[in-house]
Amino acid sequence: MFNMQVFEANITHSVIDFFEKSKRLSFNEMNIKLKSTCGINIFFENQLELDELIDTVSSNLNVLNEPDRAEYGDFQTNSDLSGNVCNLLKKQNTEPEIIIEPTCGKGNFIISSLNTFENIKFIYGVEIYKPYVWETKFAILNYFLENKKSNLPEINIYHYNVFDFDFNKVSNKHKDQKILVIGNPPWVTNSKLSSLGSDNLPLKSNFKKLKGLDAITGKGNFDIGEYISVKLISIFSKLNGSFAFLIKNSVAKNILLEQNRIKYQISNIKQFDIDAKKEFNVSVNACLFLCSLNKKPDVTIAEYNFYTKDLIREYGWVNNKFVANVDLYLKSKNIDGKFPFVWRQGVKHDASKIMELENVNGHYVNNNKETVEIEKDLVYALLKSSDLKGTVIDKSRKHTIITQKRVGQETKYIKELYPKTYNYLFHNIKYFNKRKSSIYKGKPIFSIFGIGDYSFKPYKVAIAGMYKRTKFSLVKPNNNKPVMLDDTCYFIGFNTLIEAEITRVLLNKGLTQNFIQSIAFTDAKRMITKDLLMRIDLTKILKEIDFDELQLEIPNLNIIDWENYKVKLIKQEFEKNQQLNLFDKQALHTTQAIRNVGISADKQVYASK
Repeated sequence: MFNMQVFEANITHSVIDFFEKSKRLSFNEMNIKLKSTCGINIFFENQLELDELIDTVSSNLNVLNEPDRAEYGDFQTNSDLSGNVCNLLKKQNTEPEIIIEPTCGKGNFIISSLNTFENIKFIYGVEIYKPYVWETKFAILNYFLENKKSNLPEINIYHYNVFDFDFNKVSNKHKDQKILVIGNPPWVTNSKLSSLGSDNLPLKSNFKKLKGLDAITGKGNFDIGEYISVKLISIFSKLNGSFAFLIKNSVAKNILLEQNRIKYQISNIKQFDIDAKKEFNVSVNACLFLCSLNKKPDVTIAEYNFYTKDLIREYGWVNNKFVANVDLYLKSKNIDGKFPFVWRQGVKHDASKIMELENVNGHYVNNNKETVEIEKDLVYALLKSSDLKGTVIDKSRKHTIITQKRVGQETKYIKELYPKTYNYLFHNIKYFNKRKSSIYKGKPIFSIFGIGDYSFKPYKVAIAGMYKRTKFSLVKPNNNKPVMLDDTCYFIGFNTLIEAEITRVLLNKGLTQNFIQSIAFTDAKRMITKDLLMRIDLTKILKEIDFDELQLEIPNLNIIDWENYKVKLIKQEFEKNQQLNLFDKQALHTTQAIRNVGISADKQVYASK
């Protein structure tokens, strides 16, 4: 279809012929003719642009390769996909008068909109990459040259950074018309664009209003598509119309997470999952996010298959709880509460090349394939997420060196008590020095994290955080030493085997498993999280289980152990509630003290007057 490139943008035979026949027109005359032909306001900004285009099409050269902009999250929507999206919208009774595409790229959504919707009066396209601006203009001109329409919409294509463009002017101008905000914003994070030296970034701001560490760590690293989506929803949610964006599934989930707090006036929220590998040749979970504007806020989203339109699930907020499957959750919501114990992540050292070992023919070998001569006292069996497959585990393929019994403990003792281990670690000190995480700054040289009294409990109930399995394993000691887990795992430790066995059975019960699956998002990078596990209320599960049923799975269980376990759980819950009440009282006293100081200061100021 494309014959050549002008301004690094593809241009068709029809468009070339149009300019060839009109090349004697001045810049202003050409813009007027183009406005009457394809509806675009200000096709050329100046005479130089027109002259360059005429020179290029006349010489019939400039066949260029397009740059690969995928690293910037620029995955251009193919015309088949944009057409299918618009057809789906039409079947959803979408009939817009105003089309707004905030990152219009090569203009495929604009062309598909022109092909699909009959009542369009205005079109607004914004694009930061100048060659795409030209390609969009050429595509629109080509469309109208091939489709003679008497009713031209007014079209504005802006060469602009989406973060600086004033969409409020568009919103104010079309308050009483039906709007469709449609598009495919960049699929990349702000930190990724920063590392690429891109200026296509919003001004630095904590747009999610995160606090403390969350604001300066990974949770503050937001998706650019999410930022643009939230910005456009906030501007247009009070106007009549629809919002339809191709975004990552994680962005759709984050928008819904915020919806319970912000209550944007959007409803009939739907997610149509697409095959991103097929459409964009990228391995990511992505979807069409669709909602109606200017409606009573919804807090759940219906998820469908984009191609078959089959309903997959409904997820979102139920009674101020965020859930992955509403139907499953309603069947198991009675155990949604607080776990009586604290779930822990395993050991973190960020030096696996030297800290992780295998036992080969009675000798330790590190991940550099070097034989290691060290004392055995600080070496413990290690399990990773991939190892947590069995019901009961007492063997491991890996071992690790545990340099501390608590976070921050000095590691100088190793030199005196375990000289071989010290020499090995010191010989490989470069691996410790190049650890990038800020958690190691100011800490003893061989520091590790995720370590404490809980790590040395002989029995553990554990689950993999990096896999889609929701079954829990019982971990027993290895060579009379507690087994360690790495930081991809979550666990709780016990002093007795019977307590660990009871907990494992309760967590693997059908009721518990259904609950976990109702709140766990399978497309998340880490499906199982501490926040998720802390929502499992063991005391409520106990009410659903009787002793005889439990004894079938734990033959050595006696009634005394069972009663002691229940008492421990109730006591644990009571103590936790007492601590929470104490914390609340202290917070109340602190708040009152601050108020009293303020009142006192006000009195002094008043008296001085």
